[in-house]
Amino acid sequence: MASSIGFRLARLPHLWRSILDRRLAPLGLTQTRWVTLYHIWRLGEGHPQCDLARVIGVEAPSLVRTLGQLEEQGLVERRACDSDRRSKRIFLTPDAMPLLEQIDSVAKEARTEMLAGLSDENIEQLDEWLTIIESNGLAIQARDQETPPETQASSMASSTPA
Repeated sequence: MASSIGFRLARLPHLWRSILDRRLAPLGLTQTRWVTLYHIWRLGEGHPQCDLARVIGVEAPSLVRTLGQLEEQGLVERRACDSDRRSKRIFLTPDAMPLLEQIDSVAKEARTEMLAGLSDENIEQLDEWLTIIESNGLAIQARDQETPPETQASSMASSTPA
């Protein structure tokens, strides 16, 4: 059972996005675009592109392309940063708000359906467990980034069960 947890944790985000993609397709949004819009909304306007890329987990050039598409749709605006003209800050346009409200409504409905059969207490406990798992993962990631790759490989080889 425990050996399948990692696979199931990896599958859930794909399943979640697949459901939302299908339901958001009539709005003319690709996954990349709705994810970007939603993160701008949740992060708050006026953040630099690099911060947004980090939060979404994409490379900056990919984000630049997506922001260009969203700008063409009239949903976002990029403005030069006052303190660093090379840096761009991202803002939502008034046209984005009705679309974001629809995205949010679709996401809430899908979340309710996916969590069906769980009590409020179950959901609260799940959230706590996911927070712990995420925290552990971030600690491992930080530790691994401090350790040279050749050291990681030799320590993994020596700890691999026979």
